[in-house]
Amino acid sequence: MTIRVLLADDEALLRMAFTTVLDAQPDMRVVGGAANGDEAIRLARQLRPDVVLMDVRMPGTDGIEATRRITRVSPQSRVLVLTTFDLDEYAFAGLRAGAAGFLLKNVRPEVLLTAIRDVAAGDAVVSPRITRRLLEKFAPHIPGDCSDRQQERLRLLSTRERQVLVQVARGLSNAEVAATLCLAEATVKSHLGRILHKLELRDRVQAVVFAYDSRIVHPD
Repeated sequence: MTIRVLLADDEALLRMAFTTVLDAQPDMRVVGGAANGDEAIRLARQLRPDVVLMDVRMPGTDGIEATRRITRVSPQSRVLVLTTFDLDEYAFAGLRAGAAGFLLKNVRPEVLLTAIRDVAAGDAVVSPRITRRLLEKFAPHIPGDCSDRQQERLRLLSTRERQVLVQVARGLSNAEVAATLCLAEATVKSHLGRILHKLELRDRVQAVVFAYDSRIVHPD
């Protein structure tokens, strides 16, 4: 299957460089380029790309708001946020907006290609531990109250599913969650699948963000 990629960056030379690298791959094709967030939203709705490489600093609608709207209007499109510094507030905001991960803008080509393939396959390109560090670092930005919608979704979880979510939010792997809760690893995986389904989340990184946003886990 060919991975269809949309590039969103206000630097034309960077879009050109990414296009050269991606189009050279037998399993990738750049289907469009956007110079601002509004254009990215329009093209995502029109082209339905598999992956969107999203710069955060663009004129008009920025990459964070564009990410939030793209994940709503084109839910099958996975967004990779491009940031300048590791663990900055833009990566934090991008994850909360629905991004599947973040990359540094000066990332090596082989890392970029692997990341695109990973998110196209449904994985997240950031570990739960990194997500936890982001959330803890930028705790002042986290809303203090759990929304009614979050409360409604949380009530769908069983006691055991809620326990699993807490451990996942702390950055534990499935094996570590299993050891902590005295469960089989396969059981943890099944619980996590049900958690993602009930909370309407894409992956375990989004589960970490949800856990902190809904205040069932607090920054240390």
